[in-house]
Amino acid sequence: MKTPTFHALELAALCALACSSSTTGTVPSQDAGVATVVPDAGMVPPGALTFATFNTARFFDTVCDSGNCLGSAFEDQLSPSGFAQKAAVLRDGILGLQADVVMLQEVESQACLDALVTLLEDAYPVAILGEYGTAASLDVAILAKGRLLEVQHHLNIPLRRPDGTSTRFSRDLLEVHLDFGGQRVIAFAAHFRSQFNDDPGRRLAEAQMAHTIITARASGFPDAVVVLGGDLNDTPGSPPINALDAGGALQRVAADRGAAAGTYVYNGSLQAIDHIYLGRDSAGSYIPGSAQVVGDPASGYSSSDHAALRAQVSLP
Repeated sequence: MKTPTFHALELAALCALACSSSTTGTVPSQDAGVATVVPDAGMVPPGALTFATFNTARFFDTVCDSGNCLGSAFEDQLSPSGFAQKAAVLRDGILGLQADVVMLQEVESQACLDALVTLLEDAYPVAILGEYGTAASLDVAILAKGRLLEVQHHLNIPLRRPDGTSTRFSRDLLEVHLDFGGQRVIAFAAHFRSQFNDDPGRRLAEAQMAHTIITARASGFPDAVVVLGGDLNDTPGSPPINALDAGGALQRVAADRGAAAGTYVYNGSLQAIDHIYLGRDSAGSYIPGSAQVVGDPASGYSSSDHAALRAQVSLP
């Protein structure tokens, strides 16, 4: 587990960046390899909330927890200045999304999340990490406006693959309850098993359990807005996405965008692997056409190799 404090050099580098650059209304520059599509805050209808999902792409800190951070090793160990620069670019990208709730993936530690909170200043008073607990784990997190009500973690729920073997979520299915002026919002952040050294049965088991948990929450809180966002590592028509679509209880909001919902390019192929779902039995309605890919799927967004996805939900 990571200590949620900065080292002195990290803190000094972050303070220097915070003092030398604005953190309000910032849109990432093209020099950072980011947004080719920029949201317009004026286009958000009154009485609506904006949700976004964003894979930060290997946001590691300055501590080598695995003991192997050289060459082609999985974990990167950033210098204090490199860490501060990565955090600043991500800060700009998060602000550029202009969202009320942002579901993040690939955040290594509480120190990483704290760095973002420091640079974001008061933009997101709620910041929750879903820590996996192993060395160099890349975790999910939620940044949100509004007021925090409660947090639940679903990391250790037993899952069953189609072949009958047992597994668990590859990252926490993080659940955060929020209050927006008397309206309860329940946000889930997910990052399903990647296709590298693939274990498709595990990804399907994750989707099936996520469907069970989220639809139960939507039924149990019919007056709440229930939203899932994350890098689900599979495309529409695949077994995991079909499992989330099953029965129509969850609405994949970017379905109305077709091929325009692609967020990632693999071997020259545009893929929609970052998704936002809305519980149909919960309060609120997806605003048709509001799902938007932010950034260029071929080059990514805000130092990531993924574009981000955002969408708007009208409140009851």
